[in-house]
Amino acid sequence: MGQTQILMIILAVIIIGIAVTVGMTQFGESSLAGNRDAMAGDCQRVVALSQQWAKKPVSLGGGGNVFTGMTLAKIGAGATNANGAVAVKVNDADTITCTGTGNQEKSAGVPVVVTMVYNLGDANPTTTDNL
Repeated sequence: MGQTQILMIILAVIIIGIAVTVGMTQFGESSLAGNRDAMAGDCQRVVALSQQWAKKPVSLGGGGNVFTGMTLAKIGAGATNANGAVAVKVNDADTITCTGTGNQEKSAGVPVVVTMVYNLGDANPTTTDNL
């Protein structure tokens, strides 16, 4: 083989290596964003179920316009699913915090985390994540 052919083969291997690396990086970022979105959806579902429970009269098994005493079991939500785990904390009678911990890791040992804080008087929850 001539030097030109060897140079072309080396150049092709380098370009293919760079393309594979870029593809893997983009796939990883897409996977994190997908897990974040899935956990946000799970938290939104828990917030909606919590809102329904809180607005239901106590005589019908609800909270009577407060979150006091609410649990995942009472609203019929599971703590884990294919996306990760969800936990809900009653901050006070009017406010809850839903924390979704994803099954994807942002970095070694640091999972994707989405937090939603909802107040009964607000139209929408406040959402934060660690990405």
